[in-house]
Amino acid sequence: MLLHLIVPRINDYMTEAIVEWIYPSQGQLLDVGAKLLDMTVDLSAAAPHDCPPISHYRLVLREPVWLRQLTASRRETVACGAQIALFTSTPDESIEVPSTRAVRVAIAAIIHQPSWDWS
Repeated sequence: MLLHLIVPRINDYMTEAIVEWIYPSQGQLLDVGAKLLDMTVDLSAAAPHDCPPISHYRLVLREPVWLRQLTASRRETVACGAQIALFTSTPDESIEVPSTRAVRVAIAAIIHQPSWDWS
């Protein structure tokens, strides 16, 4: 079964996210609980604030899948709803067919990791 991952809309004012960190490699089998990526959402353009309304999130898998294609890269800004990855339930399924559904993920707010800024 072919599954896709899009940039989720976490906030009504969110239009894009910055992919801060990508954990798995293409072709890798990922188990439930595997970290997919960390992303930053900056809402400062949506409304004036005393401090920048920047939040950080981690996407974690809720089902075992094979990562077959990753179209986002580290530090890339990606629009909400844009597809960023394809997964399959077996390692040799075709990715040239329409995806069946979105991969199941959990989204957790996290604290910014200073190591993101070092490389």
